Amino acid sequence: MGRELDLAPYGTLRKSQSADSLNSISSVSNTFGQDFTLGQVEVSMDYDAASHTLHVAVLQGKDLLEREEAGFESCFMRVSLLPDEQIVGISRIQRNAYSIFFDEKFSIPLDPAALEEKSLRFSVFGIDEDERNVSTGVVELKLSVLDLPLQPFSGWLYLQDQNKAADAVGEILLSLSYLPTAERLTVVVVKAKNLLWTNDKTTADPFVKVYLLQDGRKMSKKKTAVKRDDPNPVFNEAMIFSVPAIVLQDLSLRVTVAESSSDGRGDNVGHVIIGPSASGMGTTHWNQMLATLRRPVSMWHPVRRN
Repeated sequence: MGRELDLAPYGTLRKSQSADSLNSISSVSNTFGQDFTLGQVEVSMDYDAASHTLHVAVLQGKDLLEREEAGFESCFMRVSLLPDEQIVGISRIQRNAYSIFFDEKFSIPLDPAALEEKSLRFSVFGIDEDERNVSTGVVELKLSVLDLPLQPFSGWLYLQDQNKAADAVGEILLSLSYLPTAERLTVVVVKAKNLLWTNDKTTADPFVKVYLLQDGRKMSKKKTAVKRDDPNPVFNEAMIFSVPAIVLQDLSLRVTVAESSSDGRGDNVGHVIIGPSASGMGTTHWNQMLATLRRPVSMWHPVRRN
């Protein structure tokens, strides 16, 4: 077993035994799949501690509807507070769905303690020729990772098309953090849920492989322990990579859920791509990590079929 690390908020975690770093670049080239994305939206937020009010601004959007879907000629955005599904704002209808200046502002009464529990969901709806509202893209943002009482947040969020998630074979909760002074990237594989096994198996023993990639090349690989016969495994394992800040924008992570086998050639269930060149939640998670250095940022990701 590896050395133990005390990394809040997950308590005592096990450290991966591998000590690979950026000095071990492989010559093997790899091309990996991407999450399906549907445009971007720029938002800003600040919290007024005196009045206990969260101020949210939806600034602009890009490519909010697929161009080939001619049935959508306009769209609007809805902002909801989770987990209560409370609608806190709806934008005006926009006729140009590909380059939009929303300039919409919403104020939400919110106690400071709720910042640790609540999330915001930004949903885009297309309006078809029959004037029906069709959900086309969504992104969720956990307020606890933003330090809003201390500083405002502003950034681009990547929307995902929930209508095209049929290839998902489960979900995985990952935490990322980067410590600039130590040039250390920490990936915590927290847990997975609702995993679907390959080849219609009724049982399997899952584990997770984490690859550090630079320009598509494998540079380091680490893996968790195997969990016996569990479609909802809890791992709580930390993987630490040595990463100079100067190369952060050239890196990405490939997180693969796999099935263990006696011959060491178990099937891959699916994967997640995270990094600046990824898409959807993969890019959003990476950007939030860079926006909140030294603090772990956790997100659920859909596991895609290989």
